[in-house]
Amino acid sequence: MALAAYLASDETNSPHELVYGLLREPAAPSWSHQIVVGRVFVRLERHVSQRRLGRVIQSPVDVVLDRERALVVQPDVVFISSQRVEICTDRIWGAPDLVVEVLSMGTRRHDSTTKLAWYEKYGVRECWLIDPIAEELEVISLGKPRASRVHTAEQIAQSHVLPQLRLRVSDLFRRA
Repeated sequence: MALAAYLASDETNSPHELVYGLLREPAAPSWSHQIVVGRVFVRLERHVSQRRLGRVIQSPVDVVLDRERALVVQPDVVFISSQRVEICTDRIWGAPDLVVEVLSMGTRRHDSTTKLAWYEKYGVRECWLIDPIAEELEVISLGKPRASRVHTAEQIAQSHVLPQLRLRVSDLFRRA
């Protein structure tokens, strides 16, 4: 499928990605997955908007990493800095500063290997991999050199892209 055909298709809330011209349609995320996505979004949005640092959006939103090769992904949460907000129009046209992927049984391997490699290749500065089962948040700085730190539920996670952010990992997983 060509990028133009993908972009011209009907709008949907179902997860879709275009992987080098092939349409990928994973199952809809689970209830618990979306609870974690919502909690991450609320905390990031509050931090970013109070400081006027840029824009935060949650899935589904198309992130076009490669126009020519037709690579479109839909991370769970995305942050674009104020300095780069012009890449946000009807979609995000280029690499976000920060992407968040909440791992699930069906997407764990794809998100933590294939998508992480794409994020690094196309210039995403930081990726968070959140594991709801282990109650961990891995912050991966995709710069040179690549750096990674796993934060457990008892810890406060820090971001290289948002250095003033302090995120209590347990807040993402607390029972309602």
